[in-house]
Amino acid sequence: MRLSRRLLCMTMAAALAGGASAALATAGSVTQLSGTLSVKKPDGSVRILSQKSEVQNGDTLNTERDSYAQIRFEDGARLTMKPNTSIKVENISFAEDKPQEDSFVFGLLKGGLRAVTGLVGKRNKDKYQVGTATATIGIRGTTFAAEDCVSNREGECRRLDPAVYVTVSDGEVVLKNAQGEVGIAAGQFGLIAPNQRPLFLSTDPGLQFTPPATFIQSVMAGSAVNTGKNLECVVRK
Repeated sequence: MRLSRRLLCMTMAAALAGGASAALATAGSVTQLSGTLSVKKPDGSVRILSQKSEVQNGDTLNTERDSYAQIRFEDGARLTMKPNTSIKVENISFAEDKPQEDSFVFGLLKGGLRAVTGLVGKRNKDKYQVGTATATIGIRGTTFAAEDCVSNREGECRRLDPAVYVTVSDGEVVLKNAQGEVGIAAGQFGLIAPNQRPLFLSTDPGLQFTPPATFIQSVMAGSAVNTGKNLECVVRK
């Protein structure tokens, strides 16, 4: 995508009021943003997002270089995306009085993220799944980070074998693919190489998750990084 493409900007109210997207259920929203976050909709249209932009099922979210974004979902779950990261919101559904309809399924297409589970992950652990290039990550009520060093062979990934690396800060995750599965608890690390059984790592792979200080401070304070930037931009070719 070339930055020279013309941007047609609109206020959030106008963006959400018209078109077929207004009829779609909201899965979450952008709560913090430092840099550029875009979304590719199921119809192929691309939009540059801002703080408070809505996120819907079927959206593919992309952060640019040096950009961090935090998405908060309806059940309270949070995803913080690293630079050059792409995630696909597959099927996220939450209604407080309908636990039987819970679903929290998304895919890490490239890059890295840090995830904190919400109510779906607490009351229906089997309904929370993260697809990656090499395996599926299931949870047991947790905070974890995942980095795809299969699709990305630049930066810190260059010194590591091609694999998806998982770090658990709280709770436990289960790494599962066709070759087998392994449980990773708080303070532990896992590796999932292509076409191989997931493995427990005895040492930290050393993948850093260090958003800018302003981003961290705004998350802790509940304030906005891009104060006043309440515009979405539709990308036109």
